[in-house]
Amino acid sequence: MMDRRTMLAATALAAGGLAAESLLGRAASAAAPRRARGGRLGKLQLLQVGVGGSIAGADRHELKQHPDVVFTGFCDVDSDALAQVAAEHPDAFACRDFREAFDRHGDRFDGVVVCTPDHNHAVIMMWALRAGKHVYGQKPLVQQLAEVPAILTAANARPRLVTQAGNQRMGPPGRQHAVDILRRGLLGKAIEAHVWVAGPPDGGDGYFWYGGLKEPTPPPANIDWPLWLGAAEDAPHREGLVGLRWRSSWDYGTGQLGDWCTHLLDVPYFAYNLPSPMAVVSHTRTPSDFYHAQHVSSTLTYPVSGDRFARRDFVLHYRDKGQAPSRASLGLPAGEWPGMGTLVVCEGGVLLVEPEGQLQVWIEGAPIDWRQIPGQGEVRGRNHWHAWVNRIMGRDDAFVQSPFQYAAGMAEAGLLCARAARFPGRELRWDRSTASITNHDEANRTIVRRTYRAGFELPAVT
Repeated sequence: MMDRRTMLAATALAAGGLAAESLLGRAASAAAPRRARGGRLGKLQLLQVGVGGSIAGADRHELKQHPDVVFTGFCDVDSDALAQVAAEHPDAFACRDFREAFDRHGDRFDGVVVCTPDHNHAVIMMWALRAGKHVYGQKPLVQQLAEVPAILTAANARPRLVTQAGNQRMGPPGRQHAVDILRRGLLGKAIEAHVWVAGPPDGGDGYFWYGGLKEPTPPPANIDWPLWLGAAEDAPHREGLVGLRWRSSWDYGTGQLGDWCTHLLDVPYFAYNLPSPMAVVSHTRTPSDFYHAQHVSSTLTYPVSGDRFARRDFVLHYRDKGQAPSRASLGLPAGEWPGMGTLVVCEGGVLLVEPEGQLQVWIEGAPIDWRQIPGQGEVRGRNHWHAWVNRIMGRDDAFVQSPFQYAAGMAEAGLLCARAARFPGRELRWDRSTASITNHDEANRTIVRRTYRAGFELPAVT
């Protein structure tokens, strides 16, 4: 490891050539966006699919604050939630089936905001892309591994549509500073990353439920259960699934690792434009049939090249239950880790960023003020939701913080780690180009794809 003075001097010189480079690289701005048609009063007209739940209201509130936005349609399988939001927007259309929104009202919206449970993300977003609509999709972008190449193909087939995943933590400057420092190589070549999330709880209620499989019950009168299932196979309603407990279920959610991957893996993905992983191995002591596993410790291996990496392989460790790495093994002084963190080890130092952007850097094991590292570029906070709108409206300098080209890769990583826990201790080789696990037939049959219900298949987008 180079000494502190040498590293700081070298990185100041190396950074000069990167000064004009976009923080997120070329993928965020390679194609000029198709300017919104400008409907009523010349505003961007939006349809929201999924109006209730834990995040839809916040997305709607933030987007409504933009002066160029008007919501012209709403869709939800919950008649109570739909009636409430429809009463607040009397000029907007309302329907319970997203397919009806596209078939009957497709001329009334330019963009789609998708806030459904994870298992219906891909099918709705791909319907939107096929229809030529801009898309803001909640994270994780997809729920099945095979949906990763499918949605990438769809997004790449519509290069003038502006896409963004729900990654609001990249709006404030904290995580952007972390990306900037790493992208410019200001801590030397990258060696590995450690990422950990605090939960989920062993049982209890709330976002993640592991308190036992509930018996089938009739769905509430306000819920259209077949429409809630959507792309998922036929199954009985169970208490709590419609609210939040779907997040921990195998069929409808992505577990803690999938739920948080977009918020925690974004820094290394943006910094290094990571390719698709070639292998994953996950360890757990709590495998489950209905739920995603807990106490998971996963290792992803990426084939990399170029002068940003210390080796031909970049290794990323992703863990739940607050399983942080040993500080001593990283040459760091004794101390406490935060409950969640994204830590990148480089030849010239170690960088840690917390979910809300708190940043720490060590060089030769000693903490330094990261603001004093020379060669950093200009970073400023932005409204995450408004950036998507501004880009659609043709403001080419607008900063889109998680386009699908990046968000699909983050979802892929989170899904690989979560799903490999069905085969604890087995290294699984992954090939995105064929959407297959190449060295384990049973894993390839059981954790890569689902059978879609008739009428909810992924549409072709060419």
